[in-house]
Amino acid sequence: MLIGEVARRSGVSARMLRHYESLGLVRPTARSGSGYREYSDDDIRRVFHIESLRSLGLSLRDVGRALDDPDFAPARLVDDLIRDTRARIAAETELLTRLRRIDAAGPAAWDDVLRVVALLQALGSENADSRQRAALTSGTSGASGTELPAEALAEAALNEPEPNVAGTFRWALARSGDAGLPTLARGLDSPDPEVRARAVHALVALPGEAGTALLRRALADPDAAVHRLAALALGARGVPEAVQPLLDMVVAGTSDVDAADALGALAATDDTLAERIAAALTGLLAHDSGGPAARRRLTQALADIPGPAASRALDGLTHDEDRVVALTATYVLGLREERP
Repeated sequence: MLIGEVARRSGVSARMLRHYESLGLVRPTARSGSGYREYSDDDIRRVFHIESLRSLGLSLRDVGRALDDPDFAPARLVDDLIRDTRARIAAETELLTRLRRIDAAGPAAWDDVLRVVALLQALGSENADSRQRAALTSGTSGASGTELPAEALAEAALNEPEPNVAGTFRWALARSGDAGLPTLARGLDSPDPEVRARAVHALVALPGEAGTALLRRALADPDAAVHRLAALALGARGVPEAVQPLLDMVVAGTSDVDAADALGALAATDDTLAERIAAALTGLLAHDSGGPAARRRLTQALADIPGPAASRALDGLTHDEDRVVALTATYVLGLREERP
């Protein structure tokens, strides 16, 4: 078969076939009487083998080795190709993400594009001050129309190890409304509990219903630190589902003062809920949950709960065998009686 027919059937141009021949990858086995190259069936099969290997990302040099070296080990080369392909995909994905973020910023001119690029580069800086300045600059850019996209700020907040810088990211993110919620939602699915905790911290600054729904999701997180953060945030928002986790925190002595404050805030929103919280605290006291120290914390928490149920429980505790519990209950009842 002549080179033109091979090119037509294989889809490989005659010029490329000649290039393969110059490299020794494929050599026509014969010449016609007129001196034209003639390809045998084996030659054509080799052309297809070359194209198949090239489609995997092999260089022409590696293609030649794969076809001609009997000791050639394909497994190592395939592993190298997998590694290189992953690196290339990661680089392309990073570029695509950057381009999308620039597009989301809505730049009106090349100066705006360059400014957003500079801010995004600063977000990825190894210098904490540079990262913080980027967030502050974005948060105050206002009418320039080139603020950092919420997605970029949310991603930075999820990955920021420095507490002060992370706080700045959360401040800037809060100015963008709910736009960063999808990224924070992905953060809640991270296998790293520290990332999930940062997501909850960021959600605290976003007071809408969508943010509250994500905090409810975090309430079921298997990591204690994460679901406790979510419970404190939900308690401050008046969400009843936070009651039991907050009670558990008081018993355990983990951020118990904050948990007691959150229970008080919840109780203040609804009389029925106040009665329920008072009953729960009273039950834990009656069952001596957590020992003497826990009973004292529970009594202090009960002091923040309004309503007659809490007052009755405190009245009963004025005669408690634990002197600290009794004195605490007596003191709190005295304060309640002084209130108008």
